Amino acid sequence: MIKSKAWISAARLRTLPLSISGIIVGSSMYNNSLVTKNSSFGNSTILKETFLSFTETSIFWLAIATTLGLQILSNFANDYGDGVKGTDNEDRIGPQRALQSGILSKKEMFRGIVITAISTLVVAILLIYSSFGSENFLYSLFFFALGVLAIIAAIKYTMGKTAYGYRGLGDVFVFIFFGIVSVVGCYFLFTKSINWIVFFPAITIGLLSTAVLNLNNMRDHDSDKKAAKNTIVVKMGMYRAKKYHILLIIIAMVSMLIFSYYTYQKPINLVFIVAYIPLMVHLIKVIRIKNAVGIDPELKKVALSTFLLSILFSIGQVL
Repeated sequence: MIKSKAWISAARLRTLPLSISGIIVGSSMYNNSLVTKNSSFGNSTILKETFLSFTETSIFWLAIATTLGLQILSNFANDYGDGVKGTDNEDRIGPQRALQSGILSKKEMFRGIVITAISTLVVAILLIYSSFGSENFLYSLFFFALGVLAIIAAIKYTMGKTAYGYRGLGDVFVFIFFGIVSVVGCYFLFTKSINWIVFFPAITIGLLSTAVLNLNNMRDHDSDKKAAKNTIVVKMGMYRAKKYHILLIIIAMVSMLIFSYYTYQKPINLVFIVAYIPLMVHLIKVIRIKNAVGIDPELKKVALSTFLLSILFSIGQVL
């Protein structure tokens, strides 16, 4: 029972809504661009629409499952990597990690990483097949390579001697995989095409996801610095990290507004702006926060605000 709770804790459930935000946004833009396909074979039109509806649903849920797998894998790997390197110690602020607590051993956590990685790859293959079938071999090959790269990126964030999270590159990878790849990739799985306008919401989700990581690194600034984990926050210092954080949030909001400028059709399209309210409140709090302890609660707020933004954006696109 205790170990079950440790595994749940290591999965960091509060990060999961944020991870699927890109899938929700990418899928909703596809729904807004559906084109009715006519058929000259009577009822075959209905049968085809039913089949496509089932296929689209499969793509959506498999994409959600793949993203959740990657996020949990990243969380397990982060727990393992920071635990082995001694970064997670008594100086760290925030929830105690599973490996750090001693409830899970290094061997158990490593086994969990391997099982999660294999499971995620299997789900990703099912996703690719659901989208491209036995045709479009090059697309399938590209997305398979992308899936493998995403798994490697999730693992190498803090694991190994060349962990990129220890060299200040975590922000770049989060922006790419949880923003651009998540949103644009999901849109492509549905449409088999790329529209330049889709990149604006992708930038929004990518920057907000990066903002959550930045908050995490701001909270852990002191312990990371002692452990030689050279995140962007450690490199630039807390004062500049706050400015960087504000910039991430502001550009994210502007990017979504640019998308709306080019695609506006009706007032419901702008309902996502409601999610800007908690984000603005958050920025005010970050500006006023004087110590790292006060930063920890803000992680959950930005993550949930991003998830809310994705839901409201989806409503605005579908209705």
